[in-house]
Parts: sequence; structure tokens; C-alpha cells
Amino acid sequence: MHDDVLLTVPDVMARLKLGRSKVYDLIRSRRLPSITIGRCRRIPAWAVREYITNELEAAA
Repeated sequence: MHDDVLLTVPDVMARLKLGRSKVYDLIRSRRLPSITIGRCRRIPAWAVREYITNELEAAA
């Protein structure tokens, strides 16, 4: 996957198997970086990978 790929909230929901509210909670708490383009929220693919890595390290 390329680092410049931007994912939608539904994309992130599917990848992390989380609900919409949880994804927005992660964005709001700044645990998952995002950008807003107009009225659309986009999450960089690298941010999702980094989130997964951080969660795995915290669980270890």
C-alpha cells in the first residue's frame, strides 16, 4: 500500500472491524490522525497501520 493513500471512514471501519462511532472517537482523541477535505474526512493509510502497530505494542 502506498503512503499517500487516503481512506474514508467506512474504509477504516472495514479494515479495523470497528463501528462508525469508535472510528470518530479515535479521530477526536487524536489517536488516529485525519484531514478534512471540504465536508469529507480522510485518514491516511499510514495512520491506520501506525495505529495497529501501537495497539499491538501496547498489548504486548
